Amino acid sequence: MVLNPAYEAIGKSFVQQYYAMFDDPAQRPNLISLYNTESSFMSFEGMQLQGALKIMEKLTSLPFQKINRIFTAIDSQPMFDGGVLINVLGRLQADEDPPHPFCQTFVLKPLGNSFFCQHDMFRLGIHDTA
Repeated sequence: MVLNPAYEAIGKSFVQQYYAMFDDPAQRPNLISLYNTESSFMSFEGMQLQGALKIMEKLTSLPFQKINRIFTAIDSQPMFDGGVLINVLGRLQADEDPPHPFCQTFVLKPLGNSFFCQHDMFRLGIHDTA
């Protein structure tokens, strides 16, 4: 049992790095360095993807160019294998679309002196109210 005592700092640092790259279309392809070739998984609005290449196909195919993002909360927890669980809650606005709440959860796994994103789950907070 190896709980990482720096889990909160790791979580905040990862979130800052991830969204700085994601929100800049020129930097978005660099996100591939955060995922593992085979053992990273992403659930994006219910679409299941495995492996860095499939994840990046999805992320680089997103049509928007500009994102405004406000974070409501960034919560992190240590995991028993030294990993870090991160949950991000906030609002985002893509291009000229109306702002929407979103939730994104990451599981970081240790890899040498660093981490990779093993799990990434993203959902917009859009509800069918009809």
